[in-house]
Amino acid sequence: MKYKKTKLPNGLRIITIPTKSPATTVLIMVETGSNYESKEHNGLSHFLEHMCFKGTKNRPSAVEIALEFDTMGSSHNAFTSNEFTGYYAKAERKQWKNILNILSDMYLHPTLPETDLERERGVILQEISMYEDQPQAIVWHTLFELLYGDTPAGRQVAGTPENVKRFTREDFVSYRSAHYVASKTVVVVAGDVRESDVKGEVMKYFKEIPRAKKLAKEAVEVHQKEPGLLIHDKDTDQVHMVLALHAYKATDKRVPALSLLSAVLGNGMSSRLFHKLRHEMGACYYINTHNEEYTDHGLLTISTGVDAKRVREVVRVILEECARLLKAPIPKEELDKAKEYLIGHLYLGLETSDSLAEFYAGQEVTKGRSETPEEIERALRRVTPKDVQKIAGDIFRNEKLNLALVGKVEDKEELRKVLTF
Repeated sequence: MKYKKTKLPNGLRIITIPTKSPATTVLIMVETGSNYESKEHNGLSHFLEHMCFKGTKNRPSAVEIALEFDTMGSSHNAFTSNEFTGYYAKAERKQWKNILNILSDMYLHPTLPETDLERERGVILQEISMYEDQPQAIVWHTLFELLYGDTPAGRQVAGTPENVKRFTREDFVSYRSAHYVASKTVVVVAGDVRESDVKGEVMKYFKEIPRAKKLAKEAVEVHQKEPGLLIHDKDTDQVHMVLALHAYKATDKRVPALSLLSAVLGNGMSSRLFHKLRHEMGACYYINTHNEEYTDHGLLTISTGVDAKRVREVVRVILEECARLLKAPIPKEELDKAKEYLIGHLYLGLETSDSLAEFYAGQEVTKGRSETPEEIERALRRVTPKDVQKIAGDIFRNEKLNLALVGKVEDKEELRKVLTF
C-alpha cells in the first residue's frame, strides 16, 4: 500500500494515502497530549481539543462548524491521548477540500470564546464522572498511576476536576502557542486523491502556521525492582484487573516478536488464555492481551474481569501461562496461526479511509516514520519460535511485573504472594 510523505520547509509533514475508497478522510494530528503537560496543566490538551470546535475567526460559532460538516454528510470528531491529539473528518471523496478548509480553520484560528469555555467545563466534568462510573476505565487509570506515579505518564488524559475548574482562556492560548506549531503538525489525507493536489491545498491553508522549536515531553523512566500492586477499592459485581509488564517503545526491533507473544497468549478465541480461563475454567467473559508502544516506552497488558473470590486463582493461572513461554518455544503451527491472525486483522483494520489515516499518523508521531502494512507483515513472518521465547525471557520478570485491580479484593497480602514468576 503506497503512501507519500512530504516535509515542508517549515517542518510540517504531509502524508497522502491514495485509495479507491468512495470516502476521503482528512486528519490533522499534533504531537502533544497529556504526557506533555505539567501537573498544574494536566487535562489542558483534552480541554483544548473540545474548545477548537467552539468557533473560529471564519466560523464564529460551534453551530456554524457543525452545520458545514453536516451539510456535506460528514463524520467528524477529535481525540486526545498521551502523546498526540487529532482532529478529523470523513466524507464523500469530492468533499475533501472542504473538509481540509474547515479543519485547518479550527486548528489554526480557534477563538476559544469565554462563554463556551465556561459551558464546556461542565461537559468535561461529566465526562470525567462518566469514566469514574466505569470500572473497566478506572482500572486503566489505576494501572498508569501504579506504573508511573506522579508524573505526566501516570496522570489521566482528561485531567482532574480541580484543574478543569481552574483553567483560564490564557492557559489555552499559551499552550496552543507552544505546541500547535509546524514542526509538531502532521496533515494526513486518505482517499481517492492525488498527492500533488493535497500538497497544494495544505500549503495554501498552512502557509502561516507558526514556526517554533518542538517542545519535548518529560521522559518516561522506570525504576521498578519488584512486582507492583495497586487496588482501587470499589463496590462492584466483578473485579476488573490489568496485569502489565514493561516492554518496548515503538521503534524497537523486538516489537514484532512481542506482538506474536501477545497473540499467542490472548488474541482470539483459540489463544492460550482464552481457552484456559474461559473454556476450561469458566472464570471470565473477556480476556485480552495487547502491546502498547509509545515514543520512549511500552507495555504488554493482559486484562480481564472475574469474580472477587477467584482473583488469586486467575492471577496464578495467567502467570503460569506466561511462564510456559519461558520454558519451551512455541510450536511452529501455533506461531503460524498467530501470524495469520495478526496479519489478517491488520488488513481488516485498514479497510476504511479513517483507519488508514490514523494508522499512518500514529506511526509518524510515535516512530518518526511510517511502515506500510506489507512491511509489518514481512517483519511478523520473519519471527521464529526462539525469537518469541527470548522476548518472554526478557519481559516475564518480577521487576517488570505489575497488577492493577478495581473492586472488592480480600486477602491482599495473599494476592501479593501469588504475584511472582
